[in-house]
Amino acid sequence: MRTLPFLAGTALLTLPLISFGQCPPGEVEVTIAATTDNYGYEVYWELLPSGNACGNGTLFSGGNNAVGCNGAGAQNQTPGGYLNNTTYTEGPWCLTLGASYDIFWADDWGDGGLMFEVYVNGISTAQFTGTGAGQTFTFVAELPPDRDMAVTKSFSPLYAFEGEDVTFTGEVKSFGAVPVTSFDLNYQVTGGPVVTATLNGMNLNAGETWNFTHPTPWTPAGNGPFEVTLWCTNINGGSDLVPGNDELMLDMVINAPIPNIIDDYLSGTPVIVNVAGVDEDLLVPRDLDFHPDLARNEVWVINKETENSGGSTVTFYDATAPDLVFEYRKDGNAWHFMSLPTGIAMGDNNNFATSPGVFDANHNGPPPFTGPSLWSCDTAVYARPSGGNGSHLDMLHVNPECQGIAHEAANVYWVTDGFNGDVTRNDFQDDHGPGNDDHTDAIIRRYTGFSITKDPNDHIVSHLVLDKATNWLYVVDHGADRVMRLDITTGTPGGTPTWPPGGNPYEPYVEYSVVNGYTWEEVINTGLVEPAGIDVIGDRLLVSDHANGDIIVYDISGAPVTELGRIVTNSPGIMGIKVGPDGRIWAVNASTNNLIVIDPDGFSVGLEESAIDAMRVYPNPANEQLVVMLENEAPQRIELLDATGRLALTQRPNTAQATLDVQALPAGTYVLRALLRDGSMLQERVVIAR
Repeated sequence: MRTLPFLAGTALLTLPLISFGQCPPGEVEVTIAATTDNYGYEVYWELLPSGNACGNGTLFSGGNNAVGCNGAGAQNQTPGGYLNNTTYTEGPWCLTLGASYDIFWADDWGDGGLMFEVYVNGISTAQFTGTGAGQTFTFVAELPPDRDMAVTKSFSPLYAFEGEDVTFTGEVKSFGAVPVTSFDLNYQVTGGPVVTATLNGMNLNAGETWNFTHPTPWTPAGNGPFEVTLWCTNINGGSDLVPGNDELMLDMVINAPIPNIIDDYLSGTPVIVNVAGVDEDLLVPRDLDFHPDLARNEVWVINKETENSGGSTVTFYDATAPDLVFEYRKDGNAWHFMSLPTGIAMGDNNNFATSPGVFDANHNGPPPFTGPSLWSCDTAVYARPSGGNGSHLDMLHVNPECQGIAHEAANVYWVTDGFNGDVTRNDFQDDHGPGNDDHTDAIIRRYTGFSITKDPNDHIVSHLVLDKATNWLYVVDHGADRVMRLDITTGTPGGTPTWPPGGNPYEPYVEYSVVNGYTWEEVINTGLVEPAGIDVIGDRLLVSDHANGDIIVYDISGAPVTELGRIVTNSPGIMGIKVGPDGRIWAVNASTNNLIVIDPDGFSVGLEESAIDAMRVYPNPANEQLVVMLENEAPQRIELLDATGRLALTQRPNTAQATLDVQALPAGTYVLRALLRDGSMLQERVVIAR
């Protein structure tokens, strides 16, 4: 892991315009634009006839010769070659029309570092982004067809709620030789009607992208899994000449609404259930969140641990099951990307983010090179060996001593900057992939004027939560024993931050600005001793008090915000709190190292006997096949999850009986789930034996 990046101004180096037609018949003129990241001296690349090894028949070489063909991941960091954050246009070359060519590249550190764009007769025909230690990219030396478009990215949520509008947003890209000025954008949900909108006002050349928002949202009438297809048609009034690359498909999960039972806590005596503790690897837990597929009932807890080693997570799979299955994970570079974490927030796109509470993530500051980190919920990626920088997907570095984190949409997260007392909006935009380090596309906006005061002992958190229904961001100010809120739809970005000194961030971003003229107000200023955690459901706001363990319930349906009552847990040390899928309140206690769930007086959970009898699974243990029989209906989906919660097998049967082929699965304990069409779920633990 490197420390502070070497900073250099972004430059653009280009050759004079080419007069096409200089190549003989049967050849075309090709140029390649190579763009570096913060560490241009780490890269080396070659242009080769396709199939040739590096150094064999090289047509061109660029970058740092000291890295060479065999320097990928060597981490010698020999100076030389390309500058940082610079685009070099190399060529032109006359290449054989229709022939294939390779771009070989190597990165000294092994964490990505070059982007390539290939131009044929001045028209962009291919784009490649380098990741990891190096790759070989192949392109064909020929002009593209006139019209060719594709939906290349989706920023739409992969997890949403029944009855709530889902807006499809994303990115389209033109691959055709003729500029695009209009096209039709289409979507279809699980075989339903095609919804089409005509979009115009763009002027897309080959290789260029354009962000879209489909003007007609989808309102899911049920819950469970759905398949969404997005595609383009009617380009400039004509057909797409390469239809094979048109579609982008999404697997979405629509959750049933979370029941709002908060008022049930205001009468009677709540029941405190201890779910897990030190024996389940809870080590000063400070926050928690649920996986956004709420049917999984999967809780992620984040541990503080120590500054130099970094924090960790413990995932509880099906957290209310009789036999608790959990997994402790710690990234190899947690000392930097997850040092003294204060919060965790699940996104809607299978990512999550954490807020390091450390002053300097390099542990040698000032300057404090610190801020929120982005991770994958995929346990095959998170905390697994990856590039040179652990498994993190992205990290931004202008928020020392973060006190909490909240999700907005896609890769947008809000954090409390404990060092400056501000709130910042951090849009990672495209993540750089596991273990890489390109943060330049980020947009960071700072909201000053809050004067939030953190715990001087750097222990008790100041969390924040976004009420997505109203766009109010509620922020705990631990030091002033109060709660404030910010209307995230207000304000104008454009000012220059005074932090870091001079307003210059430690690395280049698309935008780093101050927001002026936004609406904020103090909503709670009495009755709190050591406020820490916070959550919202409907018109109820919950705040945890670390001093006494109380969870205070507020009515936020009008002004002023009023206290309705207190849930007495008798658990001093409570920090993060979260309303779970069934409406119950979950919390972590950093003093006792416990994960608890709080039941209202008289609350009961569990399947009724009729529901248990509604599904039979045999044989159990199974070896080759597993038969699932439902009493009344064909399920919407059957899933088999392994002990880590990863989906091992799925099937969508047409009848009430299904046979699963489990021969290829490893032996072990699995959870079988049948998701019914009314949104309910049946599940049973099964064993696969060998």
